[in-house]
Amino acid sequence: MEYVEKINKELKPKIDKKLNKTVIDLFAGCGGLSLGFESLGFKTIGYEKLTDASETYNNNLIGKCYNEELSIDTEYPNADIIIGGPPCQPFSVGGKQMGLNDSRDGFPIFISAVEKVNPEVLLFENVRGLLYKNKWYLQEVIEKLESLGYNTSFRLLNAKFYGVPQNRERVIVIGAKNTIHFPSKVKYKVTVGEAIGELATQIPDNAKFLTSSMDKYIAKYEKASKCVNPRDLYMDRPARTLTCRNLAGATGDMHRVKLPDGRRRRITIREAARLQSFPDWFKFSGNQTGIYNQIGNAVAPYFALSLAKEIKKYFEPNYNENSYPIKDENDQILLFNEPEKIHRSK
Repeated sequence: MEYVEKINKELKPKIDKKLNKTVIDLFAGCGGLSLGFESLGFKTIGYEKLTDASETYNNNLIGKCYNEELSIDTEYPNADIIIGGPPCQPFSVGGKQMGLNDSRDGFPIFISAVEKVNPEVLLFENVRGLLYKNKWYLQEVIEKLESLGYNTSFRLLNAKFYGVPQNRERVIVIGAKNTIHFPSKVKYKVTVGEAIGELATQIPDNAKFLTSSMDKYIAKYEKASKCVNPRDLYMDRPARTLTCRNLAGATGDMHRVKLPDGRRRRITIREAARLQSFPDWFKFSGNQTGIYNQIGNAVAPYFALSLAKEIKKYFEPNYNENSYPIKDENDQILLFNEPEKIHRSK
């Protein structure tokens, strides 16, 4: 099945009354993560402080998104699963600050929700930096979740191995009252050309072309950053990571399409949405910059669908709690899946 046809067909909200499981989505944004879950029949309830993003959620999904800013005092309805992408800002250039006591950080809110609701399963995603210089903090979060009775594990997953035409690495942490696994990779990587197809050669009415001064700036930027290939979109491979900065801002790193006549233009909202695996029926609310930010901040819905499938399996009576093989893109066994744990510092 062609990529665009696949996301338009498979990513459609529905409620499975037989499944009868409710998901709370914290810091839900425009609903990318919830869309993956609703497409499998989960009922969702979202919480998002940005008005346009919560409006997008409510206009496209079945579940209701509450437009409010969360705190550790927020109360929630009963739910079987809690998911989300907590904002993570407890760090300074000089090192760690207050960890779970940092008021700017979303993880205390996420943990508070888990304590109050006591779901069967939890899942959150975050940037890859959480695994490196900030790994001490991930350790702190996981230890707290384990103290609440969850078998918790993490992996750095790339959305390009789960049907998304984009190199997008994210730390995924998943926990459950019993053992739960991560989804298996798929062999085939979807390319930019398959995602945006004929759109790449079109010139929309509101197209924004790079000026000669922007071309010079980009050339200087790429030379300074020792960029081997120009950062245009390449039709024969997945895209670079989409971010708020390289979508909404006119930067040297911005995503752009090179047309047959040599001109380069900024990618459109619809092209960005397809690269992020949003189906064509999904409509965004807000101004152009705000929409680019919604797309850049979102969890890719088709990646979310893979995560949701594994959680749905968890609720089946014959869910395999034993280890199972993880295979590479050539279907060769790399290792057997066991929950990855952080080394505990003494």
